[in-house]
Amino acid sequence: MPAQAKQTSQKAMPKIVSAAEWQKAHEALMKKEKAATKVRDGLAAERRRQPMTRIDKVYEFEGPAGKSALIDLFDGRDQLLLYHFMFAPGVHGWPKGGCVGCSFFVDQICDPVHLNQRDVSLAMVSRAPLANIEAYRKRMGWQFPWYSSAGSDFNADFGMTTAEGENHGLSVFLRDGWDIYRTYFTTARGLEYLGSTWSFFDITPYGRQEIGEDSPPGWPQTPPLSWWHRHDEYGQAKRPQGK
Repeated sequence: MPAQAKQTSQKAMPKIVSAAEWQKAHEALMKKEKAATKVRDGLAAERRRQPMTRIDKVYEFEGPAGKSALIDLFDGRDQLLLYHFMFAPGVHGWPKGGCVGCSFFVDQICDPVHLNQRDVSLAMVSRAPLANIEAYRKRMGWQFPWYSSAGSDFNADFGMTTAEGENHGLSVFLRDGWDIYRTYFTTARGLEYLGSTWSFFDITPYGRQEIGEDSPPGWPQTPPLSWWHRHDEYGQAKRPQGK
């Protein structure tokens, strides 16, 4: 086999090289990717140390089970990932369809069963009435809890509804008993790498909660892999506890 093959396709493609040249280029790239991973780990560690702000205002949402408060969206857990989904008058697709970009993002969200095992709940909130939300959720085949904030100040207070229109983003909350705190928020390209279990853990205040993770003293941690199970076997396993 010749070291340099002839490229015959009219389509734009990467340069064709020998296996040895590919390996050399690959190893050089891997060094940069490992460095980038360490930078991301450092950012996650700093994120876990970011101060938080208390949410004192009472908000009311409407969900399939009726009226709910913000604390109900935690579903009994201590951490909440809340996606602010653009679905309201003035958003492209209204009244039958939600924002295309938000829909694209939600299609990539992982099954939350693994998040739930580490005390993390996932929910969505939109300004659309619940009837519109339920119809669109059924159409999309999504199972995530999705609440309507219609009639409340929630979207406006969090900067999701402004004079210019609707915005999107993801807020992270932590609760201590009945007290609720906002710990993190990201939007736009900050959402591009989110959706997997690991990426979501890295923006929560307690992180992956595994020994060896750079977290403040007292953060809950257990041995890596000790809590992992197949998604249909968590009910059979005792949830590991640790500090």
